Amino acid sequence: MEKQHEVLTLIEEITRNDGSTYYEIGNMVHNGRAELAAERGFIKEVRILQLNIPHSRNVSKYEDYINSHYKMQDESMDHWEEWKRTPEMDKVVADILKENHIG
Repeated sequence: MEKQHEVLTLIEEITRNDGSTYYEIGNMVHNGRAELAAERGFIKEVRILQLNIPHSRNVSKYEDYINSHYKMQDESMDHWEEWKRTPEMDKVVADILKENHIG
């Protein structure tokens, strides 16, 4: 099976069941999966904060990281897979949020 290449186009705020939140750089498929995860009680909620973010160097870097470490969950998911980040990727995401005036 060919590995998909996800193009990241939006910024989401995801609320975990414990009430804590985190920002994720995702796309419409990821957002749809998060909505499904919320319906199934795996997370509390997801909100899109910004659509169509510019495809900056940082977004490309994070995209490469996500595509090499994760596969988009399908509709049969039985849990929410939070994309864990390295300290370097935490900084990349922080820079993406800064570029888009979020946080």
